Amino acid sequence: MFTHKISRRDLIKVAGRYGLSSTLLGAATLGGALTLPELAAAANSTYKKRFKNTPKVKLKFGAAGLNERNLLIERAGCLQFVNDLEERTDGAIRVEFIGSNQLCGQLNCVKKTMQGITDIYASSTQNAAGGAPYLNVLDYAYVFPGSSAIYYFLYHPDSEKILREPMRRRHNIQFLFSHAELRGIMLGLKWKDKPTVTSVEQLAGSKNRVTGTQLGRIAMNLMKLNPVPIAWEETLDGLKQGLIDGAETWMSAVAYANMSPVVSQCVDLRFFCGTEHTAMSSKVFDKLSGDLQDAVMESAYTTQIHVQGVHEASLVHTCGATNPQMPDTIFAKHGTRVANISTSERRKAEEMCSPEFQPQHWEEWRERINKWSGGIDTYSSIYKIAREIPADTRAENVEPRRWWK
Repeated sequence: MFTHKISRRDLIKVAGRYGLSSTLLGAATLGGALTLPELAAAANSTYKKRFKNTPKVKLKFGAAGLNERNLLIERAGCLQFVNDLEERTDGAIRVEFIGSNQLCGQLNCVKKTMQGITDIYASSTQNAAGGAPYLNVLDYAYVFPGSSAIYYFLYHPDSEKILREPMRRRHNIQFLFSHAELRGIMLGLKWKDKPTVTSVEQLAGSKNRVTGTQLGRIAMNLMKLNPVPIAWEETLDGLKQGLIDGAETWMSAVAYANMSPVVSQCVDLRFFCGTEHTAMSSKVFDKLSGDLQDAVMESAYTTQIHVQGVHEASLVHTCGATNPQMPDTIFAKHGTRVANISTSERRKAEEMCSPEFQPQHWEEWRERINKWSGGIDTYSSIYKIAREIPADTRAENVEPRRWWK
């Protein structure tokens, strides 16, 4: 019996027999460190289950840099969705999952789905906003007080008219589910020996990576954080080489992308949302029979509930995104500090950059997004929904709702 962790070579060997998707799905059902026989048995079991029936529909899923290993860190739910959908449809839908940037990356997964190269994709909405600009609607600074408010909005029936319907109409994208965190500034090794950051003023003049979101850049400019557009896949090298002081992202992204060895401080500014979402082509969705469409929606809903709970646990027990940190977490092992920002200091940052306090800087994009939405005041609408629950509500305690009903 092998007792070592599975190597990439072992994974490829098993995948050569049972297929990559069956192998990844099998690994996802067990989680943690597997032996080679355990992986082979799980892959075999998954293979038999998946291939017992001839599928009516085959779908290709491009998952950017996500894979069976880092999805145990950032619990974005991609493999759970595939497994649930295939089981729910008794094999009528079969999904080919391709991650690790083999088929598409953070900046172009949405484009490839819009072009019909893939049927389903996963990436951050902020990176996807470069190809599907309406996704900027989620990125108003400080519109969400916490990750719980993001989950609440995604479950809310009004997310249909504010987010989902415009995405179908403008970009032919069916938004399914997402993980939820809030973005901060992840500082490189230049800041290792500096005091722990406690305010946004300490970051003034620093140079920081920004995603594809236009609205994120507005906020960063107003806080004097000098946004530099860098592809996610190049951000690690940028931090290693000291080309940037830090990166605008969320904490589990640092953990899953192996950035924690070169990130000294995670500054918890929470200045706009971080949402690693999964979506599919609405053209593909519309071609499905009614029962299969229902299955997709129910699997999306089930996965959203799964993500909401397990990701909150992963942030604490796997990533170490707390202060103090749990021992043996990724951040604890690499000495990555979580720089908490007080409520009063975060309020100062909000007053520096949010549409509520700096409306003139947001007018152009706010008007553009409102027009795309069909005339909704998107910022005010999301702001109101996000405050229907107490700000201190824990993310795992947000009540799930089927947003389409």
